[in-house]
Amino acid sequence: MKPNSALRLKHVASASACVLVVVLIFFAARSGAKPTAQAPPPPVVEVAPVEQKDIPVYREWIGTLSGQVNADIKAQVTGYLLTRNYKEGSYVTKGELLFEIDPRPFQAALDQAKGQLAQAEAQLAQGEAQLATAEANQLKSQLDVEKYGPLAKADAVSKQDFDNAVQTNLANKAQVQAAKAAIAAAKAQIQASQAAVEIATINLNFTRIVSPIDGVVGIAQAQVGDLVSTSSGTLTTISTLDPIRDYFSVSEQEYLTLPKQFSDSHLEHWKLQLILADGTRYPHEGEFYFADRQVNQNTGAIQLAALFANPGNVLRPGQYGKVRAVMGVQRSALLIPQAAVTDQQGSYLVNVVGTDDRVAVRHVQVGERTGTMWVIKEGLKTGERVVVEGQQNLRPGAPVKPKPFKGSDQ
Repeated sequence: MKPNSALRLKHVASASACVLVVVLIFFAARSGAKPTAQAPPPPVVEVAPVEQKDIPVYREWIGTLSGQVNADIKAQVTGYLLTRNYKEGSYVTKGELLFEIDPRPFQAALDQAKGQLAQAEAQLAQGEAQLATAEANQLKSQLDVEKYGPLAKADAVSKQDFDNAVQTNLANKAQVQAAKAAIAAAKAQIQASQAAVEIATINLNFTRIVSPIDGVVGIAQAQVGDLVSTSSGTLTTISTLDPIRDYFSVSEQEYLTLPKQFSDSHLEHWKLQLILADGTRYPHEGEFYFADRQVNQNTGAIQLAALFANPGNVLRPGQYGKVRAVMGVQRSALLIPQAAVTDQQGSYLVNVVGTDDRVAVRHVQVGERTGTMWVIKEGLKTGERVVVEGQQNLRPGAPVKPKPFKGSDQ
């Protein structure tokens, strides 16, 4: 073999060996064992134990709030509204001016009535003076008759003089009667004039429409410049709001059981709670106020009223106010947080964590709610753990890492 050929074969062998080493390293890297994949840790969930305790049994009724006193303000006279003197929705006190009607026609009527009264009083004074004069004349003429009578019988005076004295006395008596009649008429006129003055004064005072009570005043239903009268309807309404009433209706059967809740059989000691439209409980406890005099025959219910303290007049008439009251005690009730219950089209489900820390889905039958807890009638036992937080995407049988629910009482 030639030297050049041997050298070429040597270089080819060396290059082939290098390529083989690289290929072997590449396939060794591709076929090397991968690290074993670790399973994800179980999800952390917050659990609460099923509690067992005695709880109060509540009943609720739909109620409507109303003022303790609701005064409709109306015009008592006819006239043009001059001013509105209050701020709508503000608190007003008894006697505070609300509206003013043009007083000029009523002032004129009062002045006229006072003038008629003065005229009647002057007529009375004149009549009394005339009566005094007539009585004096009648007394003098009566004495003349008494004097001339015996003299006429003795022919000491003429019969004509006696007859003149008698006629004069009769005339004076008539004047006395006329004066008395004039006085009686004047007194009657004075009484009528005094009544007219009083009526005119009242009507003039009615032009100033004032608040009859302390309370919150509503929106004005008449504006300045409107012609108002007794038939114009309500100008505004004032309500006393502290305390405030809550009207609600209970069935006849419920009403008959109410006195049984109290040892002294008096409803006056019945304490009530108020649930507002946003679902919150009003902080002030109420008291039973009264029951209506009869049961509604159409509905079979009777209307009751409760009183609630209302500092600051926060509650207003017309608000929705549900009344709640304790009607008994449920013994050994099973309780879990409401957040642990899932409602699926009327079927209630709970995720239960077993002793092996695995999840099981349980159908439960729920009862009343009390605070943040829910009474469970069937499906759970005391001491079992239910998932309150973190139940999303849990699968039956899946392992979990439980920790105590932060909101639990335990």
